[in-house]
Amino acid sequence: MPNVLISDFDGTITEKDFYQLLVERYIPRDAPDYLGLYRMGKMSHFEAMAKYFSHAPTDEASLQQLITDTRPDPRFVESVSKLKAAGWELIIVSAGSSWYIDRILKKVGVNVPVHANPGRIVPRRGLVIERPFDSPFYNEQTGISKRDVVLEALRRGAKVYYAGDGSPDIDPAMLVRPERRFARRYLAEYLGRCREGFNEFETWSEIVDELLR
Repeated sequence: MPNVLISDFDGTITEKDFYQLLVERYIPRDAPDYLGLYRMGKMSHFEAMAKYFSHAPTDEASLQQLITDTRPDPRFVESVSKLKAAGWELIIVSAGSSWYIDRILKKVGVNVPVHANPGRIVPRRGLVIERPFDSPFYNEQTGISKRDVVLEALRRGAKVYYAGDGSPDIDPAMLVRPERRFARRYLAEYLGRCREGFNEFETWSEIVDELLR
């Protein structure tokens, strides 16, 4: 039975969400709370992310600074190497965009499967994300269904562990056994309120240390 770690990216592998940096630096203070509107059911998560990303700068220097400032776990590369050496499979899932995820992974030299919403930088339109209609894991609400990625791994007989931090991580986390869930921030608060078991973490590399102990 193969061991598989399926992990969210923003706020899980990185310290900062890409969209949070945009809120802090580029989005007008009087802009709507798009994530709040999503949680109230007034727009989809995909639509909320598209609104945030539309405020992204388009010059290369500013984009590179944003990518740097997401602050991936300093031990990320080392931890991925340890996982692979131990025979583990790592799959990254995200309701954000592969535009910046792929660049971050390329910069540090990590090559793993990524399921996320494709995107492109367009002058005066910021980071334009696109619905991944050709993905077997397409979902109208989030673009990529993290839940379906977990289900596919379970169906092929994998021993699945899940790590995340946000509301789109609730459904996939609930598909795995409590001792195989790793959560922080919103996801940890939600699971705690529901009295669901999970392992809390501060940095992504802590998860790998625990899995390989």
